[in-house]
Amino acid sequence: MSINSRNKSLSFIIIVSLLVSAIILGLWSSLTNPVPWILIVALALMPLLRQKHIEQIKWSDDYSIGIEYIDQDHKKLLHLLNQFSIAYDYAQCEEFEREALEELVSYTKYHFKREEKLMADYDYPGLAEHQEEHQAMIDKVEEYAHIYNEQGHDSLKQVTNLITFWLINHINESDKEYSRYLQQLGADEFDNN
Repeated sequence: MSINSRNKSLSFIIIVSLLVSAIILGLWSSLTNPVPWILIVALALMPLLRQKHIEQIKWSDDYSIGIEYIDQDHKKLLHLLNQFSIAYDYAQCEEFEREALEELVSYTKYHFKREEKLMADYDYPGLAEHQEEHQAMIDKVEEYAHIYNEQGHDSLKQVTNLITFWLINHINESDKEYSRYLQQLGADEFDNN
């Protein structure tokens, strides 16, 4: 974790601790004093104020490729990416960051295998190119994971930006292309084995 991130986290903890102390002292002196009640409201709002810095990626129907279980995978990937962004933004503990990154990488690999199996089952002619795209992405993320192991927290923003850009573009281009191919075959139902 970088010094700047630690300072932000430490500052947040100190502010919360001071607010809690002031609330306890204020309530101890008088329950009718409005100051502790105002501080309670301020304390309750702190997570909301801090949350504004986190850029969440929301699912859009524009991302749908028309294959329900693949769309569900994509939604989960966006959710995991958001969790990873939260772990990065809050910078509380390297363990949370590492777990979020590992879960994102693991689920990405799982999803790629499911997607590639679907394409293979329907003899999609662009399967080899699609597999190459998947492998290039896995290689890039693993490279960033290695950088993270060496450099720590500060390297994570690059991972978030890369995965976000790549995932949205990949869904909207390559995934929609194989989806159109399957629909042209007249495949109405897709097996999600």
